[in-house]
Amino acid sequence: MVASAIGNNSISAQTSDYSVAQINNNLWNACPCGADHNADQHQSVMEGMPTDPVELVNDLMRMGHYSDRAQLMAQSWETNAMKADLWQLLEQGSLSHASESQKRICYDLIKMAGGVEEAFNAAFGPQAQEFFTDTLQSSTFRRREFLIKVAAAAAVVTLTGCPSTPPPETPSKATTNTPNTPPAGVEKTNLKVGFLPITCATPIIMSEPLGFYTKYGLKVELVKMPSWAAIRDSAIAGELDAYHMLSPMPISMSLGLGSTAFPIKLASIENINGQSISVANQHLGKVKEAKDFKGFSIGVPFAFSMHNLLLRYYLAAGGLDPDKDVQIQVIPPPDAIAKMTAGQLDAFLLPDNVVQRSVFNKIGFIHLLTKDIWAGHPCCAFAASQKWIDTNPNTYRAINKAIIDGAGYANDPKHREEIAKAIAGKNYLNQPEPVLKAVLTGKFEDGQGNTFDIPDRVGFDPYPWKSFAKWISSQFVRWDLMPKDKADYKTIAEQIYQTDLARELAKELGQTPPTETERIEKLKYDSFDPAKPEAYIEEQIKQFKV
Repeated sequence: MVASAIGNNSISAQTSDYSVAQINNNLWNACPCGADHNADQHQSVMEGMPTDPVELVNDLMRMGHYSDRAQLMAQSWETNAMKADLWQLLEQGSLSHASESQKRICYDLIKMAGGVEEAFNAAFGPQAQEFFTDTLQSSTFRRREFLIKVAAAAAVVTLTGCPSTPPPETPSKATTNTPNTPPAGVEKTNLKVGFLPITCATPIIMSEPLGFYTKYGLKVELVKMPSWAAIRDSAIAGELDAYHMLSPMPISMSLGLGSTAFPIKLASIENINGQSISVANQHLGKVKEAKDFKGFSIGVPFAFSMHNLLLRYYLAAGGLDPDKDVQIQVIPPPDAIAKMTAGQLDAFLLPDNVVQRSVFNKIGFIHLLTKDIWAGHPCCAFAASQKWIDTNPNTYRAINKAIIDGAGYANDPKHREEIAKAIAGKNYLNQPEPVLKAVLTGKFEDGQGNTFDIPDRVGFDPYPWKSFAKWISSQFVRWDLMPKDKADYKTIAEQIYQTDLARELAKELGQTPPTETERIEKLKYDSFDPAKPEAYIEEQIKQFKV
């Protein structure tokens, strides 16, 4: 139950010249409704949708059928209209001669700002866009006006052939006026990095729109991947330069667990915490603790994942045998919502944006945050193959530094809303911004009627503790994912987790990384001493009988 587990924390449009042929092609394939799907897909998309046109646009937008460009264009139109109305009313000095719609917008703006003068300053000051965005979201009247403009803007995008992705935003204050020449000796500057669309990859993803790669003279193309198996196979094939990986993957891949042995180095941790257990709403009120999961079908993203290991740890401590009392399925995160909606999953332990989406879609509720199983546990990482690093050592250092820089920026709570907006688009996570804000700010609803404010729901500490590698390896042995004879804990930690390099780069950035490489890891039901991994496994089996 999340209450007990968590505790008491309670644009303007830019146009270009397009040929007649391009416009005709867009018209030929476009759906007349203006949404971002083809005409032959319209019937399947519309089944079960609202009949009210404005509500229909709202649902289509939430489902991702209206492009980012159309939404930004509509927001620009609505913002300009709001500014014009407010300016006219303030010039008149009275609302007596205003139209009903003008009165409503003025009341909305004044209420949001806290006074007439404050509204004027907000509307024409440096934070105007944020002010108008907040008003659009809080006012039902303005929201309907905005949705009408979304449909109109979508038609403009379709007719003109405007690209679906939004124009680049002004770089963050953290990255303006910074050098963009590559560091000396960099072997290549154009890179491709594979990622899964989850909030765990935040530093890797946000470093593109917020300029952290260009700060180090790199041009990085982010390549969205469908699953962890696809990332593993792509890395072995050498298709891309570097990858977003689960923190156990460099170990499993280097040792040949579940695949051909292929040496991978873990450069830095991407996120700590940031996962949770979602349970399907059909079980609401019935699941209070681990033993209540007996007989469930539970999804995890990969066998060699922190999700699988933490789920097994939690269930075993609660008296269940994870291999006998439940069915653990490997489910790619992008597929989890559909699987739960279809009744194919009773629960899943996945990244927080997927779990929060289950609450947003009203199909699941949050049972437990993984930070309450192990506060500060690692999840995802930035990694590259030994072969690629040997060929591009300076490039590897530069991109790792860019990501560690980005992680430091992301770890500051004051940047979380900016980051949520930057990574929400279709090219990145393709998620509703409110879902990402709930994850990144820690202000969220659990689907059980509770609202929480937990700032450390997810963190972005890039330091790769070698004790992480040893705990992961110990659990591989415990759950028969790795033979005991391959469990050379010290060698695994020393050769795969590049703690010293991460510390060196962090110091160059002015960060204050730890000086130690290991620590005692304190989990919910026990503590892990990295000097005694074999004894830890024996004690776990003795205590929990599995």
